[in-house]
Amino acid sequence: MTPPADRASHSPRRRSVFTSRLTRTGPDGPARVLDDVRDAILRGDEPPGTVIPIDAVARFFGVSTIPVREALKVLSGEGLVEHTPHVGYSVAKLTYPEFRELYDVRQALESSALRAAVRHATEDDVALVSSVHAEMDAALAAQDERAYHLASRRFHLLLIEPSGMQRLVHMYAAAWNMTEPARPMARVPAAGRATFVHDHAAMLAAYVARDADLVVARSDAHYDHLREGIATFADDPDVFRVPSSDI
Repeated sequence: MTPPADRASHSPRRRSVFTSRLTRTGPDGPARVLDDVRDAILRGDEPPGTVIPIDAVARFFGVSTIPVREALKVLSGEGLVEHTPHVGYSVAKLTYPEFRELYDVRQALESSALRAAVRHATEDDVALVSSVHAEMDAALAAQDERAYHLASRRFHLLLIEPSGMQRLVHMYAAAWNMTEPARPMARVPAAGRATFVHDHAAMLAAYVARDADLVVARSDAHYDHLREGIATFADDPDVFRVPSSDI
């Protein structure tokens, strides 16, 4: 019988892989434990549920377990890590309803900021968004999924940054971060990803035209398509935690 998803996520195989993909960005200076562990999680190399071995991470950075535990507590507050009593820390594993809710949060925040962003964006802002969109096209042509995903995230953030709503932008980025470990766009079928590409082009065209109503409409349509995309893997136990009421 296949073990429940939560039990499978704490298997020895996953215990051994986390440190193998860590990167220390400051090898000649103080260890940047918090930043580097966060980056490892956001890259999506470690699937949701991957156990984070504190002792092994401490050895990797050449520090005691204290800064590692402090970093994991911060990441827990950011929704990227969760702590299970008598088990330890692991990459956060959301239920599908929780995951979908984060897309609803992102849509609400993006819609709130876009009108002000269109109104306040300078020509330099528009040029920067356009250049990042070109990077997305180049990554797509090169079939570089990771580069495309990173450029897509930057594209969305650049669209709303001219709004001047810094707290909102911070919340938006935090909501996006919580979905990153699942690498959702890599799981969406090719047809769905093609729709996202069209959405981005339509959003950019409306942004360049300074048509706030159309930008918001295009953004809302994009989130409808995103929700359709993530619904295609809603029952994948490697991605989502089974709600306790379903066990």
